[in-house]
Amino acid sequence: MTDTEYLELAEQTLDAVQTAIEDAADEAGIDVECERSANVLTLEFDDDSKIIVNLQPPMHEIWIAAKSGGYHFKYVDGVWRDTRTSTEFFATLSAAVSLHAGQPVTLARAS
Repeated sequence: MTDTEYLELAEQTLDAVQTAIEDAADEAGIDVECERSANVLTLEFDDDSKIIVNLQPPMHEIWIAAKSGGYHFKYVDGVWRDTRTSTEFFATLSAAVSLHAGQPVTLARAS
């Protein structure tokens, strides 16, 4: 994958995360604020806890930092996969958001 391809896919993913979070907040009634600054998306919850989703261009990865830990994702066969567990990006992010929100939240990339 070229740097340009990575940035295009990663930017699309950050956009999809922001949309999915906003939709989930409306549907589930959770209080979460999204703030985007360049390659970093910060999700801040009503208890002041945060999830940080950021791009790592040198490694062609997307990282998540949350209460539950830190996760690194590489694009493999059309999907962002955790480099340790192969779990899909949105599944991991859904679990992290659920933990921070204190209720089940399922995020999905819009088709």
